[in-house]
Amino acid sequence: MPAQQKKIIFCIAGVLSFACALGTAAAIGTQLWVKGTILCKTGALLVNATGHELEKFIGEIQYGLFYGERVRQCGLGGRPFQFSFFPDLLKIIPASIHVSVILFCTVLIIFALVGAGFFMFNAFGSPYETLHGPIGLYLWSFIACSCGCLIMILFSSEVKIHHLSEKIANFKEGSFTFKTHSEQFANSFWIILVCSLVHFLNALLIRFAGFEFPFSKSKDSGTITGAVDLMY
Repeated sequence: MPAQQKKIIFCIAGVLSFACALGTAAAIGTQLWVKGTILCKTGALLVNATGHELEKFIGEIQYGLFYGERVRQCGLGGRPFQFSFFPDLLKIIPASIHVSVILFCTVLIIFALVGAGFFMFNAFGSPYETLHGPIGLYLWSFIACSCGCLIMILFSSEVKIHHLSEKIANFKEGSFTFKTHSEQFANSFWIILVCSLVHFLNALLIRFAGFEFPFSKSKDSGTITGAVDLMY
């Protein structure tokens, strides 16, 4: 591939990596990771609510990695309540998983920025055939993509398997019991998915630029090896 086209491809990949770093940093600071509704089970059972009557006992909840908000509905109107994961909820949530999600988000941002820098370096400089060159680009893209996948897996398990929304809804509730009525992942979670796909796309762009995948043997090397074997 001509040098000018390689430069354009590396510039595109660098811009995409930098955009992913900014997107992930913005996603960490929002409370738009999960949105859902919560049912005041105790209140609904007390009045034997059914059908449209249940709407008076269904509140809302949304949260991110650091803070969130829920609206408590127990038949007497909505009462908003804001909460913070640190340090309020650490005793009732799977703290190790939650902290791991935050750490992997940080690693994702770091390696996305590193990848963006090295893509630009490869576009406008003359890199060595080591971590500064295509091998490094594959490595940074792979690490960033892996971190994005781990973030989604860990956070999904925290929400779905450990019932995070339900634990938050019942936080500091004495006589009332709340149950998750519905929940879905919000914008910030899908930003992480898009970033993971972008880093995977960057790896394909490197290959499209004419650089072999690491540890892959070309046909020429195989032919040379076979000829050497015949000589001996």
